[in-house]
Amino acid sequence: MDQDQDGPAATPAGPTAPAPRATGPGASAPGRASRPHYAPGVAATIPPITEPLSRMLDDAARDYPDRVALDFLGATTTYERLARQVARAAQALRGLGVRAGDVVGLILPNCPQHVVLAYAAWRIGAIVAEHNPLAPAAQIREQIEIHQGEVIIAWEKTIARVAAATGSLAEASLEGRQIFSVDLSRRLPLTSRLALKLPVAAARSQRHELRGQVPAGVRSWDDLVAASPLLPTSHPLPGVDDAAVLLYTGGTTGAPKAVRLTHANLRSNAEMSLEWASQVCAPGRETFYAVLPFFHAFGLSLNLLCAVGLAAAQVVLPKFSADMVLTAWKRRPATFFPGVPVMFDRILTRANATGADLSSCKIAVCGAAANPKAVAQAWEEATGGTIIEGYGMTEASPIILGNPISPERRAGALGVPYPSTDVRLVDPEDTEVDVEPGQVGELLVRGPQVFAGYWDNPEETDAVLLPGGWLRTGDLVRQEADGFYVIADRRKELIISGGFNIYPTEVEAAVRSMPEIADVAVVGVPSRAGDERVVAAIVPHEGQTVTLEQVRAWAERTLSHYALPREIAILSELPRSMIGKVLRRAVRDQIMAVRGEGAGGQGPQSDQ
Repeated sequence: MDQDQDGPAATPAGPTAPAPRATGPGASAPGRASRPHYAPGVAATIPPITEPLSRMLDDAARDYPDRVALDFLGATTTYERLARQVARAAQALRGLGVRAGDVVGLILPNCPQHVVLAYAAWRIGAIVAEHNPLAPAAQIREQIEIHQGEVIIAWEKTIARVAAATGSLAEASLEGRQIFSVDLSRRLPLTSRLALKLPVAAARSQRHELRGQVPAGVRSWDDLVAASPLLPTSHPLPGVDDAAVLLYTGGTTGAPKAVRLTHANLRSNAEMSLEWASQVCAPGRETFYAVLPFFHAFGLSLNLLCAVGLAAAQVVLPKFSADMVLTAWKRRPATFFPGVPVMFDRILTRANATGADLSSCKIAVCGAAANPKAVAQAWEEATGGTIIEGYGMTEASPIILGNPISPERRAGALGVPYPSTDVRLVDPEDTEVDVEPGQVGELLVRGPQVFAGYWDNPEETDAVLLPGGWLRTGDLVRQEADGFYVIADRRKELIISGGFNIYPTEVEAAVRSMPEIADVAVVGVPSRAGDERVVAAIVPHEGQTVTLEQVRAWAERTLSHYALPREIAILSELPRSMIGKVLRRAVRDQIMAVRGEGAGGQGPQSDQ
C-alpha cells in the first residue's frame, strides 16, 4: 500500500479527452492503402498526436482512479495516487530550477520512483535522460557530459559504486550538479521494510541488494518529494514536438550518441502498439510485467507508456529473475508480458520445475533477438496465449515492424509495418535505388515515430536521416513473397568471404536447429587471405559435445558451402546486453582471445 495520504489528485488544466483511434478492419487514411496481414479490426493508421505524454497518465487517473497502477514487490499504488505523486514530484523539480527544455538525468532501475519521475519531468516539459544504473562509471560520466543535465537522480547503489570507482563525485562528472539519491526500500510493503531491519543474514543480503552508502553532499529525493506541494494545475503543458527523452545508443561501436525523441515520437509509437493489440487488450483490465528496463526503448515504450495508456496494472521488478517473476505471478497474474528470448526460456524452465500456472498470459512480445521456435512453442503451450516478435530501433521509438496478433503471425519473421509506418529496401551503397523484390536491401523507415536527431550531433544525424524523412536502420532485410519481412543482418556485421556476402543470422538459424546446440553466435574473423572466416561460437546443451565436422554436415542442408562455419569455439555462455541481446562484437573479441590464448572457452576447431 502506498503511503501518500493526500487528497484527490490535481488534474492539469486543458482538454483531457484522448484523440479517437481509427477503427475497423483495414481502416486507413486517404492515400494510404489498407495493410495486408493485419489482425481484423486493426487500423492501418493512427490519428496525429495532439497531446503530450503526461496526458496518458491524466486520462488513466481520470477514467480508472482506483485501478492499481503499480505493484512493486507487493506494494501497490492506484492511478489516482500515482497522478498525485507525479504532481508532487513535478513541483519538486520546479523547485530545483528545472524548466521546460532542461535535462534531468535518471540513473535508476525499474521502480515506482522511476515511473513518477518520468511523468513528472514530462509534465513540466523537461527532458528525461535515461542511464543504465549498472553501467560502468566511465560510461555514465561520458553520457552525462553529453547532455550536461544539472539535476541527476540516481539509485543509492549506483551513486556509491560510481563514486568508489572514480574516487570522487567530481571525477564522475557529478560534482557541481544537483545530485539526489533514491532508496528503493522506501517503496516496499511495510512488512518488508520492517523485515529489512532485522539482524539476520537474509535481511543483510536484501539490504545489500537494494541500498548503498551515499557519499556526503547527496540529498534524498524521497525526502524532497515528501516535503513538496502539488504542481499548480495551471502549469502549461509542453508541445508535442518538444523533446521528451534522451536514450543512448552506439556505445558498443564507438562514442555514445543521445537519441532525441519527442513527445509525438514516443506517443505515436505507443498508440501504434495500442492499436496493434486493440482487439485483444481492454483498458483497465490488463496486467503488464515491467521486467525490461525502462532505460531501454523497448521497456520504455511498452511499459512506461503502453501500460499507462491502457490503464493496466504494472508489476514493476527492479531486475529480471525467473523466481521473482513467478512469485509476483502468483500474487498478480500477467496478461501481457514483454520480454526477450532468454527471459521466456528461464521462466518456462522454472515454471516446469515448480508447477507454476502461466495460463493467464494472453500476449507475450519478444524483441531484441530471434526467439527460438522451441521456446515460442513451449510458451504458447504453457500459457494458451500468443507470443509475437517484432523489430525496431531506438531511433524509431522503437517499433517499426510487428507480427500480427492473429493466426497470420509468422514465427521467425520480423513482421509487417506498424500502422502509419512506411518502409523501403534500398541498395546500401545508393539509398535512392530500391532493390528488386525478394532481394536483400537496407531497411529504411518513415513515420511519426522516427526520431528528431541525435543530441548536439548534427553530423551523425545527417548520416542516418535522409531527404523525405527516411531513417537508415543499418539492417539488411528481405521481403518474402508473402509480404513478411525477415532479417538478413546488421550491415556492420555482414561477413564477406571469398567475395560472397554471408549473413550471420542465417548461419545462426541453421546451426541453432542442431539438437545438441543450445545457443550460437556467428561472427567473421580475419583470415590470412585478407577477407573473413565464418566462426560459430557454440554453447552446447548440458552433457552434449559437437565437432566442426558435425556442425558443417548439419548446416550444409540449408546453407551454401561458402556460408558454412570454418571454425567453431565452444563457450559456456554468450555475452549479452542488459536485455538479453547477444553482443556479437564481444563474441568476436572472445573468439580472438580463444584463438590466441585458448582462454575463455575450449580452443577453436578449424578446417585448416
